[in-house]
Amino acid sequence: MQLTKKKTVLLIIGIIILSFNLRPAITSVGPIIGMIRDDLSLSNWSVGFITSLPLLAFAFMSPIAPRLANRIGNMRALLIGLIILMSGIWIRSIATIALLYLGTTLVGVGIAIINVILPSLIKGSFPSKIGIMTGLYTTCMSTFAAAGSGLSVPLTSGIDLGWKLSLASWSVITIIGIAIWLFVMKNTPAEKDLKLYEPSARKMLKSGIAWQVTIFMGLQSFLFYVTISWLSEILIADGFLPSTAGWFVAYMQFISLPATFLTPIIAGKLKNQRSLVLGFGSAGVIGYIGLLFHSSIILTTISITLIGFTLGSSISLALALLGLRTKNARQAAELSGMAQSFGYLLASVGPIIVGLLFDLTGSWDNSLMAIILVTIVMIGFGIGASRNKYVL
Repeated sequence: MQLTKKKTVLLIIGIIILSFNLRPAITSVGPIIGMIRDDLSLSNWSVGFITSLPLLAFAFMSPIAPRLANRIGNMRALLIGLIILMSGIWIRSIATIALLYLGTTLVGVGIAIINVILPSLIKGSFPSKIGIMTGLYTTCMSTFAAAGSGLSVPLTSGIDLGWKLSLASWSVITIIGIAIWLFVMKNTPAEKDLKLYEPSARKMLKSGIAWQVTIFMGLQSFLFYVTISWLSEILIADGFLPSTAGWFVAYMQFISLPATFLTPIIAGKLKNQRSLVLGFGSAGVIGYIGLLFHSSIILTTISITLIGFTLGSSISLALALLGLRTKNARQAAELSGMAQSFGYLLASVGPIIVGLLFDLTGSWDNSLMAIILVTIVMIGFGIGASRNKYVL
């Protein structure tokens, strides 16, 4: 799709606005998950299900999203994703357990559509700039993910919105996103090659590289959502105030931004990305081990800094691999659907398992040991996914 300079800038702005909506509806839950648990009288494993539901929705919707885009185009599909996301944010703010779960599921469906189609849009519109465009939108995504974590407690308790209105407030950026994306659609030409695309899901399922990218995506997502969901509670158990714990979660995401931006740019210039995987994977292992010592604020800050570096690098590399391991936009959409479907299905068990481990043992140390093991396994699959080969 050839674009003029003006329309290219407009499309980049639209992609940035879309990226703003990809995480805060989820990350805003973690710091106030204890309040939701207490208000609705939920157990730790069942409140962890609130974080797992979007991931299950990702798993269900991700293989469908490329077909939706093939029928109506990337632009319209992305708009539908935003509308579903907005509806989910509103519905889950009604204080019943059923509607909380339903709305959270719709949040996941809306985000899944955008998650899957954005790499395809970037591959098709910016084929020679996958690294920098992936770095740009993942950095913007991570910035608002951090804002979701950092502002959650102040919105809930600081200005007395309560957890329901606090979560509902994130629909503001979705409404803005819908308005801006409608303008982008009006001023950007639609794709012309949709009917030329033939789904290649069966071939993708037979590709070893595709499975390594998929499992790497799943394990890094496992780590991200477990950390977002339970880091605050882990720190509170170590003696930190809830507000301090919430800001630590936000700090972890803000400190990840340089790595989030630079990793895909560096990855795009390398023949393979094994050195990157070893570097940020080792940092994550050291960081999670540091949390086992329950010690000073200095060691905790160092540990969370290393974890932030790992999470920022791993998500942006995983998304960059969707373009780097494919030959065209439609392959990228297909790999994105596969990776985010199976990958997020794997990730969805994370918050539940970690919450259940705590319920069974009364200690976060066992949960942290499980997280360290997952980080090591992620390194192995990341090295495999980093080979200089195409999926098909």
